[in-house]
Amino acid sequence: QVQLVESGGGLVQPGGSLRLSCVASGNIGSINTMGWYRQAPGKQRELVAGITNGGSTNYADSVKVRFTISRDNAGVNLQMNSLKPEDTAVYYCKAATSGPGYRRDYWGQGTQVTVSS
Repeated sequence: QVQLVESGGGLVQPGGSLRLSCVASGNIGSINTMGWYRQAPGKQRELVAGITNGGSTNYADSVKVRFTISRDNAGVNLQMNSLKPEDTAVYYCKAATSGPGYRRDYWGQGTQVTVSS
């Protein structure tokens, strides 16, 4: 079992910045890839950025250059710069785990990011 707790969301003006953090606990040794997803009202959840244990990253085209994902001993972070109204969504942290004979994804509870003037 892995538990994920996100923090750092809030209200910010267009062009501003926010830093999201996701702290992982439990069987963290089973975590392979971690990532951030978001879901806006009426839309499907989409990948924002992912990072492997080795540090390889991938980003949605819409956030490249503006967002940076990083990992540390506690979990995963997302630095968001030059925020736009279309970045408004609930942001979720995800941990992909695996072990002998299993693969399982864990999700955090989500944190609201609102970009508005």
